[in-house]
Amino acid sequence: MTHNRIRPFNTRDTYPDQQLNNDLAQAVVARGSMVFLRGQCPQDLDSAISVAPGDPVEQTHKVMQNIVQLMAECGGTMEHVTKLVVYLTDVRHREAVYRTMGEYIRGVHPVCTGLVVVALARPEWLVEIDATAVIPD
Repeated sequence: MTHNRIRPFNTRDTYPDQQLNNDLAQAVVARGSMVFLRGQCPQDLDSAISVAPGDPVEQTHKVMQNIVQLMAECGGTMEHVTKLVVYLTDVRHREAVYRTMGEYIRGVHPVCTGLVVVALARPEWLVEIDATAVIPD
């Protein structure tokens, strides 16, 4: 079975300052029910422009808005999200990030893992979140 690639792109366009050439997708719909979203960062999905440098709350809003948008493009909603993985570059942002994220998952109850990492793909990014979802048949 061929999987549906949502918003395919090449990293040479997303990271023009780096020597990359990877064919990736923002999401993959597999077997019609599972959705695997690429880690979402605080950047516009269409222009790849970073938003709100230095502001963990606004960056988290953009990350979660991207997840909402991609879930809709995959034929799902936030209710279908089953797992989130949160990557932070500074543990001091954890409360603000989780509080903001909570606005988007109220009543959903996904499982969640949080990690503090040295850095993300761009130095201005403070948070990245990836999501897994299951869309009922």
